[in-house]
Amino acid sequence: MPFVRVAGYLEAMKLNAPRIVEANPADGFLLLTDLGSTQYFDKLRQEPGAAESLYADALTALIRMQQRGTVYQSSLPPYDEQLLRFELSLFHDWLCATHLGIEFSKADEARWQALCNILVENALDQPTVFVHRDYHSRNLMLTEADNPGILDFQDAVEGPLTYDLVSLLRDCYLCWPPAQVSKWTQQFYAMLDTSLRKQLSFDSFTRYFDLMGVQRHLKAAGIFARLNHRDGKLAYMLDVPRTLRHIVDLEPRYAELGYLIDLINTRCLPNLEEPV
Repeated sequence: MPFVRVAGYLEAMKLNAPRIVEANPADGFLLLTDLGSTQYFDKLRQEPGAAESLYADALTALIRMQQRGTVYQSSLPPYDEQLLRFELSLFHDWLCATHLGIEFSKADEARWQALCNILVENALDQPTVFVHRDYHSRNLMLTEADNPGILDFQDAVEGPLTYDLVSLLRDCYLCWPPAQVSKWTQQFYAMLDTSLRKQLSFDSFTRYFDLMGVQRHLKAAGIFARLNHRDGKLAYMLDVPRTLRHIVDLEPRYAELGYLIDLINTRCLPNLEEPV
């Protein structure tokens, strides 16, 4: 059971995640410790000034997960090329085709595949770490001790260094000014092991981070459309414009994203409702 296994890893890393008090796997029951009811998301919406403190805690916990998770990461499923390409297909198939009715010409398909190749190569080229895979404001709980409490970790994988960082800082549910995101990114980079920073310049790390975000946001937008059409969960569609704008904001720095940004600006965003 992935949840039980990963919960054990996080407990061994001394991270604040639900502890399993009792388990009855045969009947599907777990008794867990309680992390309270205040999500980062709720606290930050009510009190944006708390961001510095909350994100300092979240970055520290993420570094701990990556550094202490080295002994467990090889036991996790790999975030491999097949999974990366499947996730990218969610945007193509569910948001563009199913939700927006966009038809891709042969030229469009060729450009799309070229973009996917760039994003997959960017992900696979990175150092691999223990990846939570959904490390964002709705899965982090504000706790009095050992903040944050960490939820929804059952899909953890061994994967790219920057994946969880971009999930946190370019959240699908919150948007921070670029200067603030850059500041937090630099703080995280400074906390990496010295040996890793010697191998990886901050400019290279930033490129990894930015393009990893493109992959994640395309995946998320596709998942939101799938939740809408397959599962009847309509509210997620309100988060799609914000999610896609994270990609559009990269336009001045990455010419290789030109086709995608044009697709988003001309064929996606004009036909989507803006978030409340």
